[in-house]
Amino acid sequence: MRTSILNRSSIAPSSATDSATSRRRTSRVPTVPALDGQGPIWQQIRRALAHPIVSGVWPPGTRIPTEASLTRTFRTSRMTVGKAMQTLANEGLVHRRRKVGTVVAERALERPVFEIWDIADLIARNGGIYQYRLLECRKLEDDPERREMLGVSSRTPALWMRCLHLCDEKPFQLEERLINMDAAPGITCQPLDTQGPGRWLLAHVPWTDAEHKISARQAPDEIATHLKVRPHDACLVVDRRTWNHGAPVTHARLWHPGTSHNLVGHFKPSR
Repeated sequence: MRTSILNRSSIAPSSATDSATSRRRTSRVPTVPALDGQGPIWQQIRRALAHPIVSGVWPPGTRIPTEASLTRTFRTSRMTVGKAMQTLANEGLVHRRRKVGTVVAERALERPVFEIWDIADLIARNGGIYQYRLLECRKLEDDPERREMLGVSSRTPALWMRCLHLCDEKPFQLEERLINMDAAPGITCQPLDTQGPGRWLLAHVPWTDAEHKISARQAPDEIATHLKVRPHDACLVVDRRTWNHGAPVTHARLWHPGTSHNLVGHFKPSR
């Protein structure tokens, strides 16, 4: 199964015909996706509303249901819905306008393709069956190289783990991750037995900045064994770091078999 690991992006139509089509679309009341049941309600609401925006199901100009309507739909408080909506606004996905309401931003689909999404959700949205295996998890001791990667001192408690994400019973992504335990209160190996660290972190730990570095690397013997490729085969590797107001939260190295993954981004020049 060939699957892009990143979202395809484009910009809003600019022609008169396309604009008219867009207006007809935005006049309809959008169908709000169901919550996924993972983590705090406001995070679930944020993900439920962000997915149709980033995927293009809700084009620019689409009017998002009101906070009062979403409060009834999700059976939660106005404050919880407001927090989710404000997060979307901060991310540039929606505009909140007095007397008009909240609408999908005109350039929402120009958001970088490097959004942070849950890998299980990504596989499901591409029609695959997701499985997860925790391979290794321990508290990091004296390991200067890994601590430098994470950006923490020798006194900072940190977690090191490795896990495998599978799509249709085939290795999809090998994840090696470092987590600053001070920045992620409550994180232990126990919750990672049954769910990936990305999902846990998205549900429990806020982040304000992220960095992605993409490279092609040869698979070391141990990595090749887990991904079921030959040693030294080419792999697509994404190094992801996140911070919360300057404090390092996590560093993840994500290995993908090079023959079955690609990066897709579709752009047009700015008008």
